[in-house]
Amino acid sequence: MSVMERTFHTLLFEAIALLLFVLLAGVVTQGDSATLAGLGIGMSLLAMMINFIYNWVFDHLAGADRAVRGLKLRLIHAGLFELSLMAVSLPVLMYVLKMDFWSVLVLDLGMVVFFLVYAFVFNWSYDLIRQRVRPDSPASLGEC
Repeated sequence: MSVMERTFHTLLFEAIALLLFVLLAGVVTQGDSATLAGLGIGMSLLAMMINFIYNWVFDHLAGADRAVRGLKLRLIHAGLFELSLMAVSLPVLMYVLKMDFWSVLVLDLGMVVFFLVYAFVFNWSYDLIRQRVRPDSPASLGEC
């Protein structure tokens, strides 16, 4: 993917994720939607930076033709991304929420499960739609 398309991919992923996060977190925690939105935006910005770098590196290691990635590679991709994000988000959430490690770990694990499924579905759907929209324009390593 080109830098422009990778940026679009990341922004679309995060916009949908933020909407889902605020809606679901509001239902689950009965928390203030403005506070949840602020936390969600901060985590979204952090996740976008990690997502951009992680996917750029992953594409170079796994190959740029994303349409041919199978289930196993997609599961590895999603799992490693969530572990990377969790390593960065735990200290941030502990600081912002003023919560202990174990409480934040449980909270973060819930978010990881949600985002693991979401990332898997979003990326596979994006790749399938991209292949239909641009069938004769496969990404090459030179575009990454």
